[in-house]
Amino acid sequence: MAKAELKTKQTDTSVEKFLNGIVDEQRRKDCIVVSKLMKAASKSEPKMWGTAIVGFGNVHLKYESGRELDWFQFGFSPRKQNLTLYGVMNASKSAGFLKNLGKHKTGKGCLYINSLDEVNIDVLKQMIELAAVKKK
Repeated sequence: MAKAELKTKQTDTSVEKFLNGIVDEQRRKDCIVVSKLMKAASKSEPKMWGTAIVGFGNVHLKYESGRELDWFQFGFSPRKQNLTLYGVMNASKSAGFLKNLGKHKTGKGCLYINSLDEVNIDVLKQMIELAAVKKK
């Protein structure tokens, strides 16, 4: 099966400019912290995906349906309601981490955090580091 055409693609937009343009000061600070954690874990530079997702690393995904696509290893997006993290959930180990993470929500493989002040940053760092090891 041919690669599916993605709506969200990697762009050449400046990640630094994007992060500095986040209007909400707390969300901007949280995103900068998460960006540093993900950069350290992935040992790769952040790239913009679409207009509002910061992704790290690259993976080639192949689904049971035969659909294939190139995507980021993990990343985040500063949504209006929360900070959305992609690719940091590990199905076999997330329960233990999530229990100790603090205030959050999950859905469809995403982790939603209102503010880093509401979570245990060390637990979040461990989740990110695990995701980096899992997908190399």
